[in-house]
Amino acid sequence: MSKPIVAVVGRPNVGKSTFFNKVVGERIAIVEDTPGVTRDRIYAEAEWCGVSFALIDTGGIEPDSKDIILSQMREQAEVAMAAADVILFMVDGKEGLTAADREVAMMLMKTGKNVILAVNKVDKAQLPDDFYDFYELGLGEPIAISSANMLGLGDLLDRIVENFPEGAGVEDEDVVKIAVIGKPNVGKSSLINEFLGEKRVIVSPIAGTTRDSIDTPFERDGEKYVLIDTAGIRRKSKVNEDIERYSVIRAIAAIERCDVCLLMIDAGEGITEQDKKIAGVAHEAGKGIVVVVNKWDTIEKETNTMRNFRKDIAAELTFMSYAPSVFISVLEHQRVWEVLKAAKAVAENRAMRVSTGQLNSLIVDATMMKQPPADKGKRLKIYYATQIGIKPPLFSFKINDRDLMHFSYARYLENKIREGFGFEGTSIKFVFREKGDKEDA
Repeated sequence: MSKPIVAVVGRPNVGKSTFFNKVVGERIAIVEDTPGVTRDRIYAEAEWCGVSFALIDTGGIEPDSKDIILSQMREQAEVAMAAADVILFMVDGKEGLTAADREVAMMLMKTGKNVILAVNKVDKAQLPDDFYDFYELGLGEPIAISSANMLGLGDLLDRIVENFPEGAGVEDEDVVKIAVIGKPNVGKSSLINEFLGEKRVIVSPIAGTTRDSIDTPFERDGEKYVLIDTAGIRRKSKVNEDIERYSVIRAIAAIERCDVCLLMIDAGEGITEQDKKIAGVAHEAGKGIVVVVNKWDTIEKETNTMRNFRKDIAAELTFMSYAPSVFISVLEHQRVWEVLKAAKAVAENRAMRVSTGQLNSLIVDATMMKQPPADKGKRLKIYYATQIGIKPPLFSFKINDRDLMHFSYARYLENKIREGFGFEGTSIKFVFREKGDKEDA
């Protein structure tokens, strides 16, 4: 399902990240403890009144700044605005209207997108005298909020949801949507051209040639696919950051629309920090993942070269050990179609359901093999489990005490479910409920 995208933009220190964390922090229904996936979190799924959407936090915009970091912030915010269905423009109610706010407002009006103006840090019921100055921005009626004190957030979220485009969040046509993601110059566009048999996507050795996501439908063996090429995520040379945050945003929009991500890695470079970052976004979004190691023809081979590389992938991407890997050379046309075969299998696994009877039989065997944890004389009891969702597979466990379900035991149960039913290439989500908790409708 393609979720609407909301980008939060504005000058530095107006409270964007506080708002982001408050909204995301209220969505605790499904919790996954995945250390090291996204230290600098700029993306999360949120929900309001039953409507799910993707929320993007951006760096502050300083329109006239010559500082390299601030100019990069401005650029990544511009990319977020291009990807978004709704733009939330946040300003500082304590500081009042500034010249920079006016310049940002002009940028926003040129996008043609739905823009909502939020005046943050209004901590009292009585509006400050200069609140009405914000009408001068020409973005309609401003909404007064206090992210820190959680005042006015409900009205703001109501406005956001009302502005989603018609049909947003509706299931797409029954095709396998594949996003090709990764750093620049790893062969993403070349792989797509190989699938298509023609050069529909510009291929260049210059990093960053593909500036926006490009969707290309095609068919093979009676199956329909949509290929989504994305701009690469590259390391900054002049800014002291591991990743260009604005480039991650480009990938987020593609990841949100796809079923399966092909994470392309340069065989010569191995697994880098950028690769981990990109993989973390796809994993958190619950997408299917295939690791595609390109330029394998450039590697000197020994007996265990491929096996050792797979060990490196498992060691560096521990949070997505479920993802299969394919070693290819687009240039030499080696094993390219194995990638599409793997993507199709992963898409099917992501939509797979298992019966409640088979699942509970497996859980009973698993708890007999390894006793559930206990604390202060009280032991975890699992009454029953059932699958309540797909894409990704979602399992609900009825238990006696949520606090007793340690992360390591949940991981043990996940491994047993994978051993029993497969689910290669897709994450598995768990939700734990105690007696008396409201069930899903």
